[in-house]
Amino acid sequence: MIKFHSPLAALAASFVSFAVLAGCATPSAPLSTAVVAPYQAAIELNGHLSVNYLKDGRRQAASVGFNWLQTANRTDVTLASPLGSTIAIITVAPGYASLTEAGKPPRVADDIDSLSAQTLGWTLPVSGLRDWLQGHAMAADGGPFAASPAHSSVTTRDGWQLDYVSWQDDGAAVPRPRRIDVARAAVGGLEDMQIRIVIDAPAAP
Repeated sequence: MIKFHSPLAALAASFVSFAVLAGCATPSAPLSTAVVAPYQAAIELNGHLSVNYLKDGRRQAASVGFNWLQTANRTDVTLASPLGSTIAIITVAPGYASLTEAGKPPRVADDIDSLSAQTLGWTLPVSGLRDWLQGHAMAADGGPFAASPAHSSVTTRDGWQLDYVSWQDDGAAVPRPRRIDVARAAVGGLEDMQIRIVIDAPAAP
């Protein structure tokens, strides 16, 4: 066993060891600049999301699975518990939103943001997610954003921070999002919240 006779000698040896290891490390490959596919009006996705939010001064959390079905003028979302039982069914169309909890009559409002906040306790930003789940958004400067592994973060025009953390296939010619972290700070009466979204890979044909 090698014994160091002073802290300075031990520090110097540690530095040399680190330098050797750093010199042997393989540099990471550059991130792909390939962008997501053009926006599609009609898609169907499955996945799960976890929400961490501040409500009445208390930090709370929820985890749900989801089925997402959208067409040009309608979005249908089914939220399920970790055990698979339906928690809520959401329908959104222009000027109309409904949320039906299991065993309860539907609740209707003009927009799903306020309706989900009142019913679930946290906001599900459906109108934004129609774009975000595909890797698209309207940036804070008003310009369109299309995500890529090399360009994976944006702040949207309505104040959400999007981070595309991982992809279904990092090396794909047309990457598709796998994990998206969505966050909004508490500003102007809106409560602080973070949503982690994981999209399931499509089943093999």
